[in-house]
Amino acid sequence: MFHKEGYKIMTLTAILLIAINIITYTLINTYWIKFSILVLSVILFLLIIQFFRNPTRRTEINSRNIVAPVDGKVVVIEEVYEKEYFKDKRLQVSIFMSPINVHVTRHPVGGRVKFSKYHPGKFLVAWHPKSSEENERTTVVVENEVAGEILYRQIAGAMAKRIVNYAEEGQEVTQGSDSGFIKFGSRVDVFMPIGTPIEVALNQKVKGGLSVIGKIQD
Repeated sequence: MFHKEGYKIMTLTAILLIAINIITYTLINTYWIKFSILVLSVILFLLIIQFFRNPTRRTEINSRNIVAPVDGKVVVIEEVYEKEYFKDKRLQVSIFMSPINVHVTRHPVGGRVKFSKYHPGKFLVAWHPKSSEENERTTVVVENEVAGEILYRQIAGAMAKRIVNYAEEGQEVTQGSDSGFIKFGSRVDVFMPIGTPIEVALNQKVKGGLSVIGKIQD
């Protein structure tokens, strides 16, 4: 199963690669060159389609759980001052996605979208300290009665040239459902209330919609 954001790119890539191979077989007589171009074309196409894969995830709905919004590796767990929306201290968990990870973004909690904003910006590497403030990014806040307000931020990286965000203010969303896509590598930051018990460790690999990264206390 593939994400809808990849259909156009996969189709154009297939057409281009087929055209290149037709031209190659027409103009070049050397067999090993033609075969090499064919093999490289198949490898490139497989790399493209694996990037846009969208595996089915059955999230266990629990209002106290905050699930990972994306697949990747936990690279930050720290208290920070969140200055865009909360304007106070929050507990930040950041997940870095490599090009081989699934890049679907999922809602970490269910509830109502209170805030959704796109920011144009730079394309610093995703682990750069300034990337969360200076890179192209989107900020989304979802609220429910148990978890309160949970903020997550899609951040473009050096390779990610487009962020797709489906969250709209006032929209009711389900935990683990599709909230967007980031093309070609980046990271997502999640901001939780101070004191939220963290269920992951640095460098731990997580799966979007499945791995619990934090639990809201009673």
